[in-house]
Amino acid sequence: MKALMKVAPGVGNVEVRDIPEPKPGPGEVMIEVRATGICGTDIHIYDDEFRSYPPVVMGHEISGVVAAVGEGVEGLEIGARVTTETYYRTCGHCRFCRSGQVNLCPERRSLGSAINGGFARYTVVPQRNIHRLPDGISFEAGAVSEPLACCVQSLLFTSRVVPGDLAVISGPGTIGLLTFQLCRAAGARTVVLGTSVDEGRLALAKQLGADRVVNVQQEDALAIVQAMSDGYGADVVCECAGVEASAQNALRLVRRGGRFVQVGLYGHPIRWDLEQVPYKEIIVSGGNASTPASWRRALEMLGQGLVQTEPLISHRLPLTQWEEGFRLFREKIGGKILLIPED
Repeated sequence: MKALMKVAPGVGNVEVRDIPEPKPGPGEVMIEVRATGICGTDIHIYDDEFRSYPPVVMGHEISGVVAAVGEGVEGLEIGARVTTETYYRTCGHCRFCRSGQVNLCPERRSLGSAINGGFARYTVVPQRNIHRLPDGISFEAGAVSEPLACCVQSLLFTSRVVPGDLAVISGPGTIGLLTFQLCRAAGARTVVLGTSVDEGRLALAKQLGADRVVNVQQEDALAIVQAMSDGYGADVVCECAGVEASAQNALRLVRRGGRFVQVGLYGHPIRWDLEQVPYKEIIVSGGNASTPASWRRALEMLGQGLVQTEPLISHRLPLTQWEEGFRLFREKIGGKILLIPED
């Protein structure tokens, strides 16, 4: 089968190769992949900014059907429509695993970076990772459930949003548009920030129900947020762009005693005025990927229609056009980009 792989350490070293189809071992499930999303982590792996263990098949935002099961797997029929958590292996006995924080396990090894992932026709995962897709949710929409679970972890599990909050979301990419929908579902008023390159994404945020969208290159975001908050500032600011200027601006917008939630990833250190944390007495938090609990919450919200992922998808490309997909991602053209496996 064709598979998109990181074949060696260093910048680049990504290519499509023909590899044997996997077989599920005891307790494992083989998924026939229908769609896998391109994530910022995939770009960081390409740029050698995120640790990977090549040679490895990339891709971790996966949906598909159960194609085969290994010995001991019960209660999961062939053809079931599923998605999967990303952790192939954790130690199971550290303080984090024992408290349900498997995302913090030092021995964690994940699909797409350490274990063969979803940029291929088939992938194999432990049965415990499997989640059924809600009825009415397409495979394409289901592939976006993984970033949704990450946003749930950052916003609803390690932080909080309550009805009546004014929530500012900086960066209207996939992560930002999911985060904004979670804030809205929690009862917050929402302001989504972007730049001129994000005009289409800002329009989508407005279409999906944002109270206000702001092009920070054309409007004064601080003045708008203060006008909406009686001069105090945002109750919660979610930095989703993974850009230094966005983080610096978000720090200006959060009110005294407010909350700063870091959702996006940078891939490198940035400059940030840490003194503002005590001066403004703000709470700073973030979420590391996802947990089984955040997955359950994400899929419940998706199934109930509280969050929509389908409208975020802009491109569906065959696996062999991965370079075009990576280019579109880097240039912020469109929204979520899916790669569809080929035989």
